[in-house]
Amino acid sequence: MTENVTLAVGDPAPDFDLPTAGGGRVSLAELRGAPALLWFYPAANTSLCTRQACDLRDHHRMFADAGYRVVGISPDPVPELDRFVAEQGLPYTLAGDESHETMAAYGAWGEKNMYGKVVEGVIRSTFAVDADGILTLVKYRVGTPSHITLLQKRLGLTADG
Repeated sequence: MTENVTLAVGDPAPDFDLPTAGGGRVSLAELRGAPALLWFYPAANTSLCTRQACDLRDHHRMFADAGYRVVGISPDPVPELDRFVAEQGLPYTLAGDESHETMAAYGAWGEKNMYGKVVEGVIRSTFAVDADGILTLVKYRVGTPSHITLLQKRLGLTADG
């Protein structure tokens, strides 16, 4: 049984450099200078992940207005991310972590209980990172229906419109 990493507010965000939908790359170094919202999800084009992705899409202006760059990270290969972006009209960056190294560094990959069985996989998690690379929000086991409300409250964001 492996122990999951647990990060906390005030910790430096673990470094990463990942391939993205559309053929680019995203890294923590590239995100410096502005706040970022990193959300880790199990799989593109699955029901809960699609709901979460679309909620973030529908509130993207709220994050952009506050200066946040939104980055979704999953274990999916880039072609699957490309399909997800196209089918759902996602306006933010999706990155693939097929090796699970970035997810493990953030504590978003590890053992979890699924339907009474312990399995290894993605732990749905969200992190806010400030312009200097310090974590300002850490939330493991994110509830999809309450994700946007949680982010509004914890990051002091106001709803669109």
